[in-house]
Amino acid sequence: MTQGLCILGSTGSIGQNCLKVVDSLPDRFRVVALSAGRNLEVLASQVVKYHPKIVVVSQPELKEPLRERLKELGYTRRVKITFGVEGQVEASTHDAVDFVVSAGHGTTGLVATYEAVRVGKHVGLANKETLVAAGELVMRAAAKCRTEVLPIDSEHCAVHQCLRSGQAREVKRIILTASGGPFLKTPKRLFDSISPEQALKHPIWRMGGRITIDSATLVNKGLEIIEARWLFGVGPAQIDVVIHPESIIHSMVEFCDGSVMAQLGVPDMRIPIQYALTYPDRVAVADNGLGLDLVSAGRLNFAKPDTKRFPSLDLAREALLQGGILPCVLNAADEVAVEAFLNNRLRFSSIPRLIEEVMRQMSSYRAIKSLEDVLAGDREARLRAAEVVSAISA
Repeated sequence: MTQGLCILGSTGSIGQNCLKVVDSLPDRFRVVALSAGRNLEVLASQVVKYHPKIVVVSQPELKEPLRERLKELGYTRRVKITFGVEGQVEASTHDAVDFVVSAGHGTTGLVATYEAVRVGKHVGLANKETLVAAGELVMRAAAKCRTEVLPIDSEHCAVHQCLRSGQAREVKRIILTASGGPFLKTPKRLFDSISPEQALKHPIWRMGGRITIDSATLVNKGLEIIEARWLFGVGPAQIDVVIHPESIIHSMVEFCDGSVMAQLGVPDMRIPIQYALTYPDRVAVADNGLGLDLVSAGRLNFAKPDTKRFPSLDLAREALLQGGILPCVLNAADEVAVEAFLNNRLRFSSIPRLIEEVMRQMSSYRAIKSLEDVLAGDREARLRAAEVVSAISA
């Protein structure tokens, strides 16, 4: 029996790689719902190929252009086109959907992912922001509904696989690996002059704009620390980060007897996506070039992260320790900062400074009792971050 899929963020890097996995395992999956932003050309081609029942665009004014594009492509099948958060929720909770891939940008898709968990859908999470902003709420709902939240990002997928080697009480620590990004060896005095074009050139991975910049500042790894706390139920002190530029070891778990389990693989997102979609099985596919040749990989290097040059790791740990709304604030402020940097309104070196300032301003906003609290905190943090950007760039 095939699984019905809803893909939130279908036109992005993760979404497109997810559909490649679907192509390689056509007897296991059927695409029920697709949700995207404004990339109508790619979305239309996906609709023509996969025949979803429901399609979601970001804004109401995009519905008719998508329908017109489908007509131009000769697509005559009936498909419901809707929009916005309500459309995403309808797609992710659709009766024919068994598994939701949450790969939207930023907090886009947070509400739909949460509602999918609440109605018992299994979720593959490529969107770190969902657990960063609302980890306690999402995981509590998952436990209540006895549904799986499976990590798709490479590091947490690696941890998930390593944890199958032991029991939760046997875990000493989780070790997340980080490539270090393009400025691993760049002197801090040069950070002011880093351009968006330079920051978007990741040495290993090919990703979307925000996550690529987050990798360059190591904010991405800070978000992963917070995400790991909720995914795996460990304390902040049990989560470490190590720089591993080759990105061959995707993460490790150290157990109480001193054994360390590591997951290795080529840096290709199809591997963690397929693992999440087929879990608990491992499914063989035709040769897709994803095998790891250790001889060709050569030497593997490791180092401690330099938090003086990359203070975002410490900011993430502070947000996690203080709890409440601060992880959400960290994420929202970073998203605003990255957008400002990409638009040449903020220096690269000012990204962590902006995050720290917004966290300081909102340090008394602590409690989270509902998703509405999260969304309100997210909005407030974005407003404050925008004010800081304006003040800096004035």
